[in-house]
Order: sequence, then structure tokens, then C-alpha cells
Amino acid sequence: MSNDLEWLLLRKNNSFIVKRVAEGPIFSKEPANLTNIHSWKYSGLANSKTIAVTDSESGIKITTRKTKASPNGVRPAYATSTVRNRSGGRRAVGVAAGLAKRSYRPDLREATVARVSAILATQQEKKPYPPKKTRGKRRTEA
Repeated sequence: MSNDLEWLLLRKNNSFIVKRVAEGPIFSKEPANLTNIHSWKYSGLANSKTIAVTDSESGIKITTRKTKASPNGVRPAYATSTVRNRSGGRRAVGVAAGLAKRSYRPDLREATVARVSAILATQQEKKPYPPKKTRGKRRTEA
């Protein structure tokens, strides 16, 4: 089945659509949707080439769908390629940008780097803030 036909079947009715406001934006909870916007460009179901960025214990996991894989999903374990980055944040951003840029999906490069950066920001520990100092003289009531 072609990608266009899949999108025509999925765009109005699927279980991943999130409509909060009647006239507002439509979001999606698809597994390989990088921006969570319900559109054909970012759809993880309707495109044959998708990039999924997820968090794992050892770092960031970047999964792509192989271009020569069966479209029917007969063997889904062999239809994906996974890259696990354990080297750190800057390396993860570089790997994600390079993977998206190399003729796979160059239009998703910016969204992939943004998703990796957001996951890295959630993995970092929060900085402890110093306690607030009182300003001015403290009045003592007698």
C-alpha cells in the first residue's frame, strides 16, 4: 500500500489522534512521530521512512525503518535498525543529525535534533538553587 493511501485512511480516524480544543491544533501520540503534530510529514504510521527517538537506561535510542523492509510488517524485528548512543549528549545530537541528513529523511533533521535535545534536557539533574536571601533590615517587634 502506498504512503499516500495509508495517510488518506489514517488522517481522520486513528487511535493516536489527540484533540483538546475543538478549533485548536491536532496532536498525535504515534510512536515514531517526532513533533507530536498530526500531519503526513511527521506521521510514524503513514511513512515508509521514519525516525524514532526514545529514552533508554543506557542513553538515547534512535530507531529507523529499513527502506527495503516488507511493507506488510511480516518480520517487524528485522524491519528496523537501532542505534544506541552511550557516549554523551553532544555525540547523540551529532549521530541523530547525521542519520537524518544522510539521504534518509533530511526534512526531519531539525525535528530529530530537537527531540534528542529535549530528551537530554530531561535526563540532566536539576541544579540546586541557593536559598533566597532576605533583603533589607529585618524588623523585630518588641
